[in-house]
Amino acid sequence: MAKKILVRLPNWLGDMVMSTAFLQALGQQYPGAQVGVIVKKGLEGLVPFLPGVSQHFVFNKADYRGLWGAVRFGKTLAHQGFDLFFCLPNSLSSAAMAWGTGVRLRVGFDVEWRGILLTHTYKLPVAKHRLEQYVHLLKRFTKTDLATPAPRLCTSAVVRPQHLVINFNSEAVSRRMPVEKAQAILHHLLRQTNATIELVGGPADADHVQQIQAGIGLEEPRLTNTAGKTTLPQLVATLAGAAAVLSTDSGPAHLANALGRPLVVLFGAGNEQETAPYDKNVRTVLRLAQLPCEPCVRNTCQFGMPKCLQLLSEATITAAVRQYL
Repeated sequence: MAKKILVRLPNWLGDMVMSTAFLQALGQQYPGAQVGVIVKKGLEGLVPFLPGVSQHFVFNKADYRGLWGAVRFGKTLAHQGFDLFFCLPNSLSSAAMAWGTGVRLRVGFDVEWRGILLTHTYKLPVAKHRLEQYVHLLKRFTKTDLATPAPRLCTSAVVRPQHLVINFNSEAVSRRMPVEKAQAILHHLLRQTNATIELVGGPADADHVQQIQAGIGLEEPRLTNTAGKTTLPQLVATLAGAAAVLSTDSGPAHLANALGRPLVVLFGAGNEQETAPYDKNVRTVLRLAQLPCEPCVRNTCQFGMPKCLQLLSEATITAAVRQYL
């Protein structure tokens, strides 16, 4: 039975949140084991909310470039005494990092010729939700039929009644709500609900959100903009205290879902069968489902602006939000 387990977590916020299901299942399968995680620089603020994690290590790609850099970083952990390594990302560099640690048992999916670096590899299941893929890896290695838990982050907050948190952002243009459409949605929500609305986003989203707010009016008393002004832990607290959350397909949507907050998530290019927030009990997925290109799973749209988001009905979105408010 493994006593010290190291997990290389995914590099994207949403994927990292989905990996909390893996961490929960890991704790059930290896009770009493110490679990350490490797996180990409910029996401370490989420670590205090992860279930069952006792220590973490931050990987800065700028300091450890390329495959050899990943190996060098792995070697810095060789003295930590881990006896089992799970590699959740499917990149060759993450497997090289696992090899560099010298951990005796190194587990991951068999993609990108990683079999020479990992000791146990398994075929990546297709047409499966990403969260289920992570848990599937544990099932294959342990040869047990584990239950797949919903993602969960460990936190508590006082919910603010009638407070709606909105994220219109995404790193992919095809999943980001266009400015004019976001303004139309906000106008409809302000007219049809009594909610106070908080616009959120990271530093890279600040300009986009500011343009959206400018079209509503900076003096609108029920609308606040905290995009680019909060840390990741502060964003978690904001979402945890929301009466409801409206978001594009992005990391904050997964955060809200893992915090158990009622969520309306707007899907454009992404495939909701594979990457939608997993807990269906507290979320509603809205998709146009009228274009032959849906879902294209591309980062840029062939139309320039994502029509699959532009053509969504403001009334439909508002109705979905109101059921949670």
